[in-house]
Amino acid sequence: MHLINPTKTTAVTTADKVFEQMQYAIVEGDIPAGSKISEPELAKRYQISRSTLREALNRLEKCHLIERKANVGSRVVNCSIEGLLELYITREALEGMACRQAALNMSDQEIEEMKEMLKAHSQTQELKDGIAYYQEEGDLDFHYKVILGSHNKQLIDLICGQLYHLVRMYRCQFGMNSPRASRAFNEHYQIIQAISDRDGELAEMLMRRHIAASRKNIENKIMQQALSEVNENK
Repeated sequence: MHLINPTKTTAVTTADKVFEQMQYAIVEGDIPAGSKISEPELAKRYQISRSTLREALNRLEKCHLIERKANVGSRVVNCSIEGLLELYITREALEGMACRQAALNMSDQEIEEMKEMLKAHSQTQELKDGIAYYQEEGDLDFHYKVILGSHNKQLIDLICGQLYHLVRMYRCQFGMNSPRASRAFNEHYQIIQAISDRDGELAEMLMRRHIAASRKNIENKIMQQALSEVNENK
């Protein structure tokens, strides 16, 4: 069954293209978390009209990457511990279920493609050195491929359509450069092996543990960053 991937729509209008560019910049930290959105500056930066910019901003708000408050304006979301806990508890439940569904529904070819993808990941120098496990978005992202492999439209729409880039924002800025890199890779391998064995219960349990461990890692890094900022301001 072919399912539409909500993260991979073709950019047609100028607003589509600006939305994609801003989405990438926010996720990667080029537009900093918590920073105030200046519509005049952004319109000038992207050489677009204010109405086109607002269309892109509306879509970024739906992706939970920016937030708007009356009499305050728009800001990029902060990567806070409170936000992390809410997001990752939700992610643990939804991706755990997606993993169970993948064990039931993923084709043998899809499983082999994921194993090949992990082999390619294992050859990156940063992972060999145990310092980082960076995955490009979409078809090179292990979690993304598991979600699509669930073949469950509701899960795909919820996780990929609404939460994917916010999750990726936390992962890119706090989770991928980590001493946990090698362990995270090994956990991915164990998960795909459980899917390959068609053991949905084990696959779900391993995914939930993996996401919980990732949350704790990111939580520690956010706390360290906050302490560092406090010490700098003394």
